[in-house]
Formats: sequence, structure tokens, C-alpha cells
Amino acid sequence: MPPRQLGWGDPRPPRPCTPARVAAAGAGPDLLFMPRLRGGFGDRPLTVFLSTLTPKFYVALTVTSSLISGLILGFEWWYFRKYGTSFIEQVSVSHLRPLIGGVENSPPTPSFPTSNGENETNRQNLSECKVWRNPLNLFRGAEYSRYTWVTGKEPLTYYDMNLSAQDHQTFFTCDTDSLRPSDTVMQKAWRERNPQARIKAAHQALELSNDCATAYVLLAEEEATTIVDAEKYFKQALKAGESVYRKSQNCHSQSPQHEAQLRRDTNVLVYVKRRLAMCARKLGRIREAAKMMRDLLKEFPLFSMLNIHENLLEALLELQAYAEVQAVLAKYDDISLPKSAAICYTAALLKARAVSERFSPETASKRGLSAAEINAVEAIHRAVEFNPHVPKYLLEMKSLILPPEHILKRGDSEAVAYAFFHLQHWKRIEGALNLLHCTWEGTFRMIPYPLEKGHLFYPYPSCTETADRELLPTFHDVSVYPQKELPFFIHFTAGLCSFSAMLALLMHQFPELMVVFAKSVISSHRTCPVSP
Repeated sequence: MPPRQLGWGDPRPPRPCTPARVAAAGAGPDLLFMPRLRGGFGDRPLTVFLSTLTPKFYVALTVTSSLISGLILGFEWWYFRKYGTSFIEQVSVSHLRPLIGGVENSPPTPSFPTSNGENETNRQNLSECKVWRNPLNLFRGAEYSRYTWVTGKEPLTYYDMNLSAQDHQTFFTCDTDSLRPSDTVMQKAWRERNPQARIKAAHQALELSNDCATAYVLLAEEEATTIVDAEKYFKQALKAGESVYRKSQNCHSQSPQHEAQLRRDTNVLVYVKRRLAMCARKLGRIREAAKMMRDLLKEFPLFSMLNIHENLLEALLELQAYAEVQAVLAKYDDISLPKSAAICYTAALLKARAVSERFSPETASKRGLSAAEINAVEAIHRAVEFNPHVPKYLLEMKSLILPPEHILKRGDSEAVAYAFFHLQHWKRIEGALNLLHCTWEGTFRMIPYPLEKGHLFYPYPSCTETADRELLPTFHDVSVYPQKELPFFIHFTAGLCSFSAMLALLMHQFPELMVVFAKSVISSHRTCPVSP
């Protein structure tokens, strides 16, 4: 009897179970419909295409991929050295992550400290990120400009010079400048960006009044091409400044405007005397310079924020008057006063001086450290914790440049300024640099996480790198602490570039063999047999 046709209500009989059908069902619907999607022609077009490729195509492909990955690696490395982060990672986090539904980085919510100690820590961190005037800054006309003439490089950044312009307007101007035509001209001169325009304005102010002290100051700083010429201008500024200062003292109590004028005249007088002492130091009259700085500290004790004692320390070290240096440190190396690299490293130098001549690392490892050597090592660790960038300059592991006009305490800019003037004092004491070389790296073992916890000082501020890059010229390799690890994408692009370069080399040396290998790899990925 012939089989009956199935109607709409009849159950459908089961289909025969074959191994091929079982394998296809296990592979999913894609494998079942693959012949239909391919149009039933199989893999002949792909096979024909691969057979027409020559070895030159594979060589060009691998060389191009190697070149592209090398360019990406170079850009990633430059971006990391300049900005301290990965460009690909930054773009991924900032732009791609929100597009694919990721959570954006929300700004940190302000935390409210629960103790006075935390308040003090926050204030200390803010003060350590403050930019300070370099107490040993050079003269623009006599020193910075000479460097530019010889090398063609600008030693000062725009940010540094802009801070100096703000300092000059704060120190050398007041509300009563409009009463004197010469002071009005100088008020505009300090705001000029062009050095020649500032010098021209200073000469105009002197034509209006020959007792304009600030005009002589500007000419000494920027027009004088030698220290001798600068000293002559400063002596004229001192004569004019003392006359105006005495007049302001007699009438400072008459009105608030006269009090502001007295503060301005006092600033000018202190600045001129300090620069005259620095001129004497540079011209070899060191005892005279030390005496002028002592007198200045006695006459104006409230101007400690200018760090005149650091100028005195450097002059006394040049005189090798170590007892007097110790006396100055006893006064200014106090827990209530702000620290500096000059204070910490000078204290370490004095303690190293007592033991450095007889110090030997081999002998010390056998018999142990004496009490004096332990004190010297602890002083070095204290100094390195305060500013970890200094030892590389003192040990000449990094090249020195001219110091900027402003420094960031605990930063690379302060290290450059300190080492520029004090390297000769460390070299003069026999064995001091050897002791520093043997012991300075031990500081980092005591502070494994400097950004989170400190030992003798507060945790190292995280703002130093950004500020130092603004203060130091672009041709200087800024020292970064703690050292940042290379981002993942730099490692990835380096591996990709190396791998593609190796493939290009192999393809160039063994073209036929590599073509056969490539075709076999493609064929193995194209044909994925399924076991029944």
C-alpha cells in the first residue's frame, strides 16, 4: 500500500539520525546554512586568490605592518615622556569607554578630615607644591643672555619669566606710583614682555627722575652684560633707594598710602642689598658678601621668606667656615621653619665631612658603622627623602643646566639650583661624594611608597613633575620621582613591531618557504573538521 500523505493535523515522523546530522546540530545553525550562504561554489575563489599571491606581496605586507607599528611605538614613547601617560590609554578611557557604555571617571568628592593632623598634612602638601623665588637666581643680562648668545637656547621658560614679572610688580610697585611720573613709567615697564621695551622704559624713567631706584634695578638685571656693570647699576640703585626709604620712614604713619609706599621702598632696598652681596660673591669678594648678608639678616629679620640665609650658607661654604655654617643651620634648620634642599643637604655635608675621609664600604661592611657614620648616613637619608633628585646631579649622573628663576621645593628645579652652586663644595671635601654614592639609594628601601607615606617628612607631593616641566626648558630631561612604569600599550606596540619586523626579515630571506607556511596556516584555519 502506498504511504498516506500527511495532513495538517498529523504528527511529523522523526528524521533519520545520521552522524553528519548530529555533528551539524552540535555545531549550530551557522554550519547548517553555510553551503547555502556560500552559494554552493565551495572555496575555489579563495584558493585561486591565495595561489596568485607572490612572495613580494607578503614581504610588502609585513614591512608595512612593521613600519606602522614602529610609528605607533615612537609616538606612544614620545607622548609618555612628555605627558607621563599613554595616548592610546587616555583616548580609550576618555572617549571610547563612555561610547561603549562604560562608567566615566567621576571627579573625586572632597573629603572632610576628622583630625587636626590631617588638616596639617593638607596644608603642608599645598605649601610644598608652591613655587618659590630662587634665592640664588642668576642675572638675565650678564648670565642668562650670555648662555643664549653662545648656545642659541633659551634657558628660561615663558612660565618662569611670567612669574618673575608678577614678582616685580608685587615688590616694586604700589598704589602711589601715579604721584611720581618715573614710578608710573616703571609700573608699565614691569608689565612689558619685550626686554628692549623694558630697558627703554627704564631709561625714560631716569630721564624724568635720576633717583628712581627701580629703573636702576631693571638696567642691572637686564641691560648689564657683565657682573661689574650690574654692580655699578645696583650701587646707584642703593644710593637712590636709601634716600627714598628715609623719606618714607618719616611719613609712613600719615596715611595707608604712605604705608604701602614704605613697604615698596623697603622691598626695593632689601632686594638691592641682596643683589649687591651676590655681585660681591661672584666677583670673588666672599668675606664682604658674607658680611653684607649677615647685616641684611639683622636689619630685616622679618624677610626670612626670601631665604637670604641660603645665600649666606653658600658664601660660608666657599670660605670653608664650617663652624659658622653649623651656627646658621642651628638657627634655620628648625622643625617650625620650611625646609629646603640647601638646608638638608648642607647638614648632611657637615656630618659627612667628619667621617668621609676614612670611610670605606668594605671596612664598614665588616666591622659595622660607627656612631658618627650612622649619623652621617641618617643625615644623607633625610636629605634624599626631602629631595630625591639632587644625588644624580651631585654624582654627575645627570647633566646640569642653568638654574631657573623659580624653583619648586622637593622638585627637579630645586635640585638643579642646589647642585649648580653646591657641587663644588661637595667635591672639596674628600670622600663626601663617595659616601653619598654608597648610601643614598638606601633611602628608597625605607620609603617604598613615597606618594602615600613619608618617613621624616610628609609624603612626596605628586605635583612636582607638572610644575618642573613648566619651570625647566624643554631641552632638559626632567627627573621624575617615583619612576613611572611603562604603560601596557608601549609594551604591546613594541612586541607587535618586533614580531612584524621578524616576519618581514624571514619573508625576505626565505620567500618560498614562508609563502607555503602562510598558505598552510590559512588553510588550517579555513578548514575546521568536525569529528562525527
